[in-house]
Amino acid sequence: MGNTLGLAPMGALPRRSPRREEPLPNPGSFDELHRLCKDVFPAQMEGVKLVVNKVLSSHFQVAHTVHMSALGLPGYHLHAAYAGDWQLSPAEVFPTVVGDMDSSGSLNAQVLLLLAERLRAKAVFQTQQAKFLTWQFDGEYRGDDYTATLTLGNPDLIGESVIMVAHFLQSLTQRLVLGGELVYHRRPGEEGAILTLAGKYSAVHWVATLNVGSGGAHASYYHRANEQVQVGVEFEANTRVQDTTFSFGYHLTLPQANMVFRGLVDSNWCVGAVLEKKMPPLPVTLALGAFLNHWRNRFHCGFSITVG
Repeated sequence: MGNTLGLAPMGALPRRSPRREEPLPNPGSFDELHRLCKDVFPAQMEGVKLVVNKVLSSHFQVAHTVHMSALGLPGYHLHAAYAGDWQLSPAEVFPTVVGDMDSSGSLNAQVLLLLAERLRAKAVFQTQQAKFLTWQFDGEYRGDDYTATLTLGNPDLIGESVIMVAHFLQSLTQRLVLGGELVYHRRPGEEGAILTLAGKYSAVHWVATLNVGSGGAHASYYHRANEQVQVGVEFEANTRVQDTTFSFGYHLTLPQANMVFRGLVDSNWCVGAVLEKKMPPLPVTLALGAFLNHWRNRFHCGFSITVG
């Protein structure tokens, strides 16, 4: 009997190709877990600041900064940066050497190296005039879906003191990242360790992050409403000093006016805002900021001009 129902033979049925799972992304660095939320909040401003940036070549650039404030003496900073030829992303170039020196001779310097395709190293030095204050060495390994970091701070073999920090982040799904931080410190007569667990969930328009440990908790929530409006909420609790802070910040971009407005309000009765205005075709950016602490009855404002 023929196939009166017009059904195709079993062998002629199309076969569904097996679904390919996308590889899990690298979670990035532990220090950047709360970066999206923190970038929403305005930076503190006080006094008058002039910044002049100069690009000397495709690898080298310098910046001169003059800062005058009623809270202290006028200061000058010379900032220099060198970037190599190996560019992994728009924000990552190796090797990179960055230095900042003020008028008193104090120096802050960083050196970033790419030792292998997945292995990175960083060295940080800080001096107070002719005295070393901080020296720190970092090693970071980035796998396909995890990141492991080890940091040594102020190692002193003679004085038997050191600070070691270990970070680990693992991507469990396309959106969920879990990990932890272990801080170990040792000096004569004192030794201790602090463990902190961390988690991050990234959706299409929002990111939620939480750090919980014996030293306290740090939670943040970032939401991008549209291309112009971003908001952030941050909660920090410190069990040692028995202090808790809740902050709300917002970021407003007005592309037609070349303006960016950032504002904040927190549980310490502090409000603040910073307005940035670009002046095309001139390479000049103006910034005006004001911050008021109602609880301590303190007010300070700032104005800055950036050229280049």
